[in-house]
Amino acid sequence: MVSISELYGKKIISTTGHWVGEVQHVVLDLDSGSVSHLLLQKIDAAKNEDMLKSIFSNSVKYERVKRVSETILVSDK
Repeated sequence: MVSISELYGKKIISTTGHWVGEVQHVVLDLDSGSVSHLLLQKIDAAKNEDMLKSIFSNSVKYERVKRVSETILVSDK
């Protein structure tokens, strides 16, 4: 099991070896208590009027995560 704090700053690589990004924020699904998305850029809620659009266009669904170690390995879309 991985703690949420361990995800921050980790590099994300696809299973085909392509660079995806680096974890800047973690989005939680409060209903299920699980991680929903890994954000690839910092989002300033006070300055971003369309925060939801930014979150989902600059993130990786956590369901794509295959392995977490020194890097995070995710399946291709």
